[in-house]
This record gives sequence, structure tokens and C-alpha cells, in this order.
Amino acid sequence: MNKTKDMSGALFRNTRKESDNHPDYNGSVVINGQHMWISAWLKESSKGSKYLSLSFKPKDSEPQRQDYSQGRSKPMPSGDIDDEIPF
Repeated sequence: MNKTKDMSGALFRNTRKESDNHPDYNGSVVINGQHMWISAWLKESSKGSKYLSLSFKPKDSEPQRQDYSQGRSKPMPSGDIDDEIPF
């Protein structure tokens, strides 16, 4: 079993990237004992400086759907959904 030390992690190039909104890198980290997913996007500031924009989410959270247009994830709705479909 591979145990990651606290306050450390790893990023890997996203080989399944299908659009510009998908993260360039993803991986996992442990922060204060909490295991989390990490996503990273290569970006460029208005002054031309390159940087990484990061997003974290707990691994043990409710199921997530990705909203890459904003660079972060949104929780899936829970419970009954009232979408007015009559079946």
C-alpha cells in the first residue's frame, strides 16, 4: 500500500484532457491528514507570467460532477429531483 506523507502529494499530466477547460494536471494530496484530489490548470496572467491554478476536493466527499468551465467541481444534487418530467 502506498502511503502519502502528510502535507505532500503528486500531480500527473492529464492524458484524458478533451477540452481546454479540463485540468492540465491532476493527482492527489494529503493535507492535515485529509486525502484530497487536486486539479491544476496552466494559465498566463495579463502581464504574461505563467502560473498554475489549483483546485482541491476531499476524496471522501459526496459524488462530484466536474464543471471545468469554472475550474472547480460542483456537488451532484442529492435526494429527489423535481424536474417536472411526468414519469
